Amino acid sequence: MIPGVDLEAVGKAATPAEVDPELIALPAPPRRERTLAVILMLVTAVASVAMCWALRTEVAYSFSKPVPQDLGELGALPLDTVKPGTYVEARGLLGSAGAIRYSRPLEGDSFRLQPVPNNPRLWVEIRVPEGLEGPRFVPPTTFAGRLSPMPAAGLRHSGLARSVHAQTGTVIKPDAWILVDGASPRASRWAVALFALFAFFGLWNVYHTVRVLRRVHD
Repeated sequence: MIPGVDLEAVGKAATPAEVDPELIALPAPPRRERTLAVILMLVTAVASVAMCWALRTEVAYSFSKPVPQDLGELGALPLDTVKPGTYVEARGLLGSAGAIRYSRPLEGDSFRLQPVPNNPRLWVEIRVPEGLEGPRFVPPTTFAGRLSPMPAAGLRHSGLARSVHAQTGTVIKPDAWILVDGASPRASRWAVALFALFAFFGLWNVYHTVRVLRRVHD
């Protein structure tokens, strides 16, 4: 016998601890709900990244120079010499063949998309103040706004080519450009806040997805 050592206590410590029956009675972890939560967070993260990608041109334009570049007459404008997404100022008359009128949710003003007669690749979007739509409205002849290829014009202008074809039968070529009158870089700063919001959503969901998966692994 070793002096000062309680063999009975050592034997009790060496025996495996008994499992608490209350712990055994607890329900299993909700694996199905956890899996659904992970899928939902991943879908939200992917959607957030997609929205950030769609807003990238608007965000870049909001940081461009606040002074418009004077391009002269729209009818004689060589589009291939213009950098996409440039804040420009130009003059010219608009045509009516293929023109459409439309509105957007939460906006009282309406919009018109009209072609430039002597430049078939160029279209101009003008804003019509609320209450002036109709014969009283005279389209302007001087424009200042964002000039870019129509496919890269952003979310607010996606589907315009299809709308023109559906309403008038006019086919807008894939290499067409659009001048959005009134779209200054300052007016596009809303895209920066929206981009930051979607980026936060994406990072938050990715972070918590990793945390949940780590717990499952452990």
